[in-house]
Amino acid sequence: MGYKQIGENLSFADLAVSKSLEQNRSVKMMEEINSVVNWENIEAVLLAHYEVGKSKEGADAFSPLLLMKCMLLQKWFHIPSDPELETQINDRISFRKFLGLSLDQPSPDHSTFSRFRKRISKEAMIELNSLVLNEFAKRGLVINEGIAVDARLVKSGSKPLSNAELEDLRKERNTPEGKLDKNGNSLKFCRDSESNWVKKNDKYHYGLKEHASVDVDNGFILATTLTPASESDSVYLPYLTIASCHTKDPIEKVYADKGYYGAPNSGFLHLNGIKDGIMRRDVNNAKLTDFELKRNKKISKKRYIVEQYFGMSHLQDGAFRARFTTILKNLWDTMCRQMAFNIRRGSKLVMA
Repeated sequence: MGYKQIGENLSFADLAVSKSLEQNRSVKMMEEINSVVNWENIEAVLLAHYEVGKSKEGADAFSPLLLMKCMLLQKWFHIPSDPELETQINDRISFRKFLGLSLDQPSPDHSTFSRFRKRISKEAMIELNSLVLNEFAKRGLVINEGIAVDARLVKSGSKPLSNAELEDLRKERNTPEGKLDKNGNSLKFCRDSESNWVKKNDKYHYGLKEHASVDVDNGFILATTLTPASESDSVYLPYLTIASCHTKDPIEKVYADKGYYGAPNSGFLHLNGIKDGIMRRDVNNAKLTDFELKRNKKISKKRYIVEQYFGMSHLQDGAFRARFTTILKNLWDTMCRQMAFNIRRGSKLVMA
C-alpha cells in the first residue's frame, strides 16, 4: 500500500481544456496560492502525523496533502457538506487542476474526507497553522506586533436540550452501553452533549464559544479554540496570547474589550512584558476618566479586526453554527478555517 499517483499522465482531454482555463478566476486564485505556499513543507508535517498509506499491503490511498487541499477548497468556496465537496471536485475542472487530478481520476469519496479529519490530530493542525504563519513571516509580513482577542457564541449542531436532559445524556454516554447503537456497534452519530446554556443580552443560547486572537496589522488568525458556551471569555486571554507566539519575535501588545478587564489578565501581561491594550470599564464607586474613555476609543479601532474575522466567517462559512456534535470535531473544522483564511489572506498580501 502507498499513495495514488496523481496527475502524472495527462490525457488528451486534459490538454484540450487547458486553454479554456486561462481566464478562469478560480484557477487564477489557486495559482496565486500555489505561488506563495510551500506545499512540500505542509506535506512533510502531514506525513509525520498520518499513518495511512505507510503499509506495504492493501490498495493505494489518497495522499494526506491531496485530502488537506480538498478541505481547504471546501472552506475557500463555502461548500456546505462532504458529499457536495465530492460532487464539485468531480464537476469542476479548476478544482481538479489545483488537486492534480486528471479528468479520468475520480474525487475521493465523501467518507474519505470524514476519516481524514479523524486521522489528523489537533496537534497536527496547530503545527500546520504555525508553519503557514511562519512562511508568511519569512516573506516580511508582520504577524504578532499586536493581537486582538475576543470570543463569539456558536449554535450547537443539535436541537437544544434542558439542563436535566443534558445531565442524563452525559451519564448515559459514560456507560459502556451508552457508547453503542441499537445493533451493538460504536455510535457514529450522536447528539451534542458538550454544549451548554448561557444567557447573553437577556437571551438564552445553547451551544459553544469560539475564542480567537487575530493579528491587528495583517488580520491573520493566530489562535483559536472552542469551549462550552458558559465558559468565561476573560480566562482564555493568557492561553490565546501564548498560542499566538509563532515566531521568535515577542508579542508587543494585546487588545481586548471590557470583558477581559481585571487584575489577572493585566498582571499576566505585565509579568510577560506585554503592553496592556484591554479596554477599561467602570468599577465600584469609580467611573472612567476622560483619558480612559479616549483610550478605549483608540483600542476599539485596533481590536475591530477580530470582529471582522467573526463577521466574514459568519457570512461565508456558516461559522455561527457548529457543523458537528463534538467539540473536538468542531475544533478541527475551526482550525481548518483558520488555515484556509490565513493562506488566502497571505497570498493576497504577498501578491499585492
